[in-house]
Amino acid sequence: MYVVVAGGGKVGFYLAKTLINEGHEVLVIERDRRKADGISEELGSVVLRGDACEASTLSEAGVNRADVVAAVTGDDEDNLVICQMAKKKFNVARTIARINNPKNERIFQILGIDATVSSTDIIMQQIEQKLPAKSLLHIRVLEDADIELVEADVSANSTMVGKRIRDVKLPTDTLILVVAHAGETKLVNGDTRLAAGDHVIALTRTKNEDVLRGLLLA
Repeated sequence: MYVVVAGGGKVGFYLAKTLINEGHEVLVIERDRRKADGISEELGSVVLRGDACEASTLSEAGVNRADVVAAVTGDDEDNLVICQMAKKKFNVARTIARINNPKNERIFQILGIDATVSSTDIIMQQIEQKLPAKSLLHIRVLEDADIELVEADVSANSTMVGKRIRDVKLPTDTLILVVAHAGETKLVNGDTRLAAGDHVIALTRTKNEDVLRGLLLA
C-alpha cells in the first residue's frame, strides 16, 4: 500500500516510521527543511520537501497512485485543503485528516473527507470512561437537532429494572435502542426487559438527559 503523509512533525514522523516497519511504501511531504532533513536521516529517502497544499507538490509525490493520503499537519485548514485536493483532483480512494479543533469535524465530514482523527476527542473519551457511574457517556451529539446518543449501565436501584420497555414512561423523544446483557447485544423492542447491569444505548433530546439519567441510574 502506498501512503502519502502530509506533515513531518512528530505525528507524521512516527506514523511514517510505523507504516514503513509494517512494509508499506511511504512518502512524507514536509515544507520545513530542518524537519525534512531530520526525517531523511532517520528514515531514509522517504521525504519530499514542499508544500502539500499545492497541487504541483502532490503531483510530484505521485498522489495519483496513492492508496491513502493522511494529512497530519498542525493546521486544520491545511489538512482540509490537502485532503480535498487529493480526493477531487487526484482521485485518492481514502483521505484521513488530523483535526486539532473537534468543532471542525463536521465540516470535514460534509466536505467529503473519509476519516478524521481528533486527539482532543480521544483524550476526552478516556476521561469519560473514568467518570462516576452515575453519568451518561455521550457517544454523539447532533447539535442541529438537539439530539444526543448516550450510553449507560442500568443501576440496581433503577426503577426500570425488571420492567418491559413499553411499561416505562420514558421522556418525550427518547428511544432505548440497544441493550447488552450477559455478553449478548440486541436491538430493543417494547417487550424487552431491563436488568441491573445492562448496558444500554439511547437516543434523547438534550433537555431530557436529566430525566433519563434518573430512570437508568437512580
